[in-house]
Amino acid sequence: MTQDDDAIDPISHTPQAVAYTDPLTGLGNRRRLMDKIRKLASERADDPAPFTIGIANIDGFKPINDLFGHAAGDEILCQVAHRLRACLPDGGFVARIESDEFAFILPLVFEKKGAEKIGRMFKDVLSAPYDLGDRNVRLSASFGFAVYPFAGEQFAELLKSADTALYRSKRRGRGQITIYSEEIAEEIRRGTQIEQALRRAIIADEVACHFQPIVNLADGAIQGFEALARWTDRELGVVSPSVFIPLAEERGFIDSLTETLLKKAAETARHWPSNLFLSFNLSSAQLIDPATAFNVLAVINRVGFDPRRLELEITETAMMSDPEVAAKVINELHAVGIRVSLDDFGTGQSSLGRLRDFAFNKVKIDRSFVNEITVDKSAEHIVRAILTMCEGLNLKVIAEGIETEEQAEKLRALGCKTGQGWLYGKAVDAPGSFSLIEVQQAAGLQDSKSASKLYGVIR
Repeated sequence: MTQDDDAIDPISHTPQAVAYTDPLTGLGNRRRLMDKIRKLASERADDPAPFTIGIANIDGFKPINDLFGHAAGDEILCQVAHRLRACLPDGGFVARIESDEFAFILPLVFEKKGAEKIGRMFKDVLSAPYDLGDRNVRLSASFGFAVYPFAGEQFAELLKSADTALYRSKRRGRGQITIYSEEIAEEIRRGTQIEQALRRAIIADEVACHFQPIVNLADGAIQGFEALARWTDRELGVVSPSVFIPLAEERGFIDSLTETLLKKAAETARHWPSNLFLSFNLSSAQLIDPATAFNVLAVINRVGFDPRRLELEITETAMMSDPEVAAKVINELHAVGIRVSLDDFGTGQSSLGRLRDFAFNKVKIDRSFVNEITVDKSAEHIVRAILTMCEGLNLKVIAEGIETEEQAEKLRALGCKTGQGWLYGKAVDAPGSFSLIEVQQAAGLQDSKSASKLYGVIR
């Protein structure tokens, strides 16, 4: 398994060799890659037998330069080059085309399964520790593959297809492998279309805040509302927040979207009775931004909303991405009277000790447990354990996704005092939240059954 025979000799210093060689690693460069692909495509033009090209990107390479210096970064790139060259299949070729990106040609890999197999092998090889003398460093790599002629017949088109596949891998997390397909290309085109429409919608103030009631399970009395983003585009129709919120995080404009939504939510909540709280979701990107507490406080101060009536929800996954920064953000929020809830508890990767270390005010039991609580004993036991643990830690608990009276009854029997879900109402717009409050006050609700009937009428 070696670089193909007609690769440029890295020791040669002829003008041609210099023009086609990466000076750091001795591999071919982008120009050499282009020539190789064009030559291979030309050879197979009459009978277009497939071949595969790929791109590998080193995950998290920039911090290596920042932490250990550029000399260490260069050493790692040289080791990456050596590993890729050493494990290339017969006839293969590898080039360095960007700072931490390597491209390769696999002439004898004809289809998706073969590319995935090679990708897994490259991934394992590149994930082994890198020796920097006084320390070892571990890294991962993401991969994008494109198969000729299905993903394109020209160099630029093939490389763009491989880059599209790599982009999808990076979106999915570290160490991912993606093979280009029209479905993936359409997914990315759709994402770009949504991104552009969402940016326009934020500027035009078209993303709305709706509010779902959070109630006392004993009598159905509203204790607060969770703010939920809603967006309907004139061309795209209704776009789910599960689509546009992660996209805003990924594309780097979640801050402007959050500021818009928090401002709207606080302006509405300011006019509710003062005993009702507003619950608002923080994104994973904001939980690792040291300026988050300052930004949140600036928004609610401009609106004139009491920070003691605000609860911010964070997920376990977001909390674990950078625990130190997350803890700092949470402490700063607590310092100004803002409460913090841990959302979707039981579905993430945090340890139970995090509940104590992060000093949360509330825990929200994930809807997946609530949905099964009346039919699955294991779900019931999990909910019971969460309630017992939170009681010992002096944490309040909210059950999410309550859809039936049977679920509500079971939660009350287990000692859960607060919940939300379709049984008590779907999310409503700002005027709808005032209607819920006014009708409840007028009705003087006495129990949760009458509450659920009332909410059923309103929704």
